[in-house]
Amino acid sequence: MQNIISIEWLMLATLCCATAAVAVWWLSPEQRSKGMEQDLLVGDGRTDAVFLFDDTNLIGWSSGARKFIGEHAEHFSWNMLRDQLARNYPGLPQSPGFLKDVGPLVLSGTASAESREAHCEWIDGITRVQLRRSTLEEQNKSLDQELTTLRTTVHQAPYPVWLQSDEGAVTWSNLAYDDLSHKLRGRDAEFSEPMFDNLDEPKKSGKAERISIPMPESTKRLWYNISTTETEAGWLCHAVDVNAVVDAEVAQRNFVQTLAKTFAQLSIGLAIFDRNRQLVLFNPVLIDLTALPAGFLSSRPTLMTFFDRLRDQRMMPEPKNYSSWRHQIEDLLEAAAEGRYQETWSLPSGSVYSVSGRPHPDGAIAFLFEDITAEVTLTRQFRSELEMGQSIMDQMGEAIAVFANDGTMTFSNETYHSLWKMDPDASFAKVSIMNAARIWQDTCSATPVWGEIRDFVAGSDGRTPWWARVQLRDGTPLLCKVTAIQNGATMVSFQTPEPGLPPKEQQKFAITDQSGSV
Repeated sequence: MQNIISIEWLMLATLCCATAAVAVWWLSPEQRSKGMEQDLLVGDGRTDAVFLFDDTNLIGWSSGARKFIGEHAEHFSWNMLRDQLARNYPGLPQSPGFLKDVGPLVLSGTASAESREAHCEWIDGITRVQLRRSTLEEQNKSLDQELTTLRTTVHQAPYPVWLQSDEGAVTWSNLAYDDLSHKLRGRDAEFSEPMFDNLDEPKKSGKAERISIPMPESTKRLWYNISTTETEAGWLCHAVDVNAVVDAEVAQRNFVQTLAKTFAQLSIGLAIFDRNRQLVLFNPVLIDLTALPAGFLSSRPTLMTFFDRLRDQRMMPEPKNYSSWRHQIEDLLEAAAEGRYQETWSLPSGSVYSVSGRPHPDGAIAFLFEDITAEVTLTRQFRSELEMGQSIMDQMGEAIAVFANDGTMTFSNETYHSLWKMDPDASFAKVSIMNAARIWQDTCSATPVWGEIRDFVAGSDGRTPWWARVQLRDGTPLLCKVTAIQNGATMVSFQTPEPGLPPKEQQKFAITDQSGSV
């Protein structure tokens, strides 16, 4: 009995050792690599060729791959395979490492590849390339799907598409064409009769042409861009709705005409240059102001040409240095584009123009030319008259100061400056009645007259002229006269009483004396 048990244990131990040895042999790296290689080389019944690469080195191949490898299997590499397949299978990676990053790739072959496809994948460090032939069923299924997609896409397209024979009959159309035909011609209209019967130009030029069709019971027309393509079945036509574009063009044209009519009534010359710096709009006044011919302006000159012509016509100030003329124009353009160009041109003819540049949308620039000769002449004349009046007042022996209704001194003559040792023009700050009264009070003997003058300047009622006698601290007597003038202003004058003045002449001031002085 013991011998039988020993034999059984011996057989069991022997079986375990044999199993372990087989497992160790099978799990060795060399045998495992060979097993994986055999598995990777097994196809799916449609395999023509399979290649196995470790990095770029060929380590295995199927029988169908022999015609690609030839007799030089030991030197065959990834680059050699790619050189043979790249033309028929565009997109084959430059190196196997690309597949590790992006995953498997299925590349469709070209016509010369006999409907094959290349399946490339990276599996545990091994790159596998399989060339397989697509079945006819899959091809037909793919073609049916593609055909269904194309039919649905064209049939549901939002713009009319139709097929027209050389004789001009419609042989096929999509839903958009049918809907438009029913809308314009009714459902009983002849299908083969084309809606767009004037396709000669698109057929000849090969470009999209704008064609309109009338709407029933209306003067309005529908506009489409028609493009045609010649096929074996006839002319394939596409119509794109451009009614919105046509309406926008009409609105823009009307707007431009309205602007032109409006600008034609302005007294200011207008010149608008587009983003390419070409003249696109001007009004008739510009011709009168610049003396530029209408034909020249209508030819859409560039901005540089426009200003060069102005200089030639002596309609702008002559540059001191002509070599820097172009730089000055560039500075002018930059300032106008930023909306800060504003200058006054004094022309050799004596005219004076105010020229300003303003930016417009889409990079355009507008220049405004205004003749301000009359205003400048009037201003100069007015300034001359003021200077003459000032000169006359400065020659008078009477010290005069004028205060506005807010108490600000607006005028004084040289005699006033000399008497009170002050010059209001020398100070940036405005001189008020309070400042003047303080100087008078510091320079003269005490008197209530200064307060009454302040009240008179600030008041609006009881502004009857009056006079009073005051005395400087050195004993010089002065006759102060306060008179209301226009716009609520007040004139205060000081003069030394003349000894030879008759008594009656002095008495005429006494009737308006409010100071109580004799």
